[in-house]
Amino acid sequence: MSDDPLALENQVCFALAVAARNVIALYRPLLEPLGLTHPQYLVMLALWQQSPRSVTSLGHALSLEPATLSPLLKRLEAAGYLARSRSARDERMLDLTLTARGAALRTEALTIPPRVAEALSMPVPELEHLRSALHGVIGATAASS
Repeated sequence: MSDDPLALENQVCFALAVAARNVIALYRPLLEPLGLTHPQYLVMLALWQQSPRSVTSLGHALSLEPATLSPLLKRLEAAGYLARSRSARDERMLDLTLTARGAALRTEALTIPPRVAEALSMPVPELEHLRSALHGVIGATAASS
């Protein structure tokens, strides 16, 4: 690294942007056979963790606004992976529930994390450390905004 604080290679934002773009590109061919885009995969991960859940809860879990989620949810519903319905507790809220097809997709998706780890050629402890550091960045940026 150079001593120049404005050198491109010294910028955290640059390293994060390129790394994110490259890692997401690794997922593309792995998700294609499942009929999912990367953002849709993130939605499915959250629903495999908890279903049913509200759109609000999902938005918090993914750090996404409802307007961003809406088209993703419509496509996943059209694919038969989830169902959207008005909440029995509060009709203003939408609940999301995995369908049998969406729940079954989890079994196929179990192959994705080890394939990504293999493609990155990083030992699992190193990936866990990276994930932990990134969660620290997320926490710090969330707290300052």
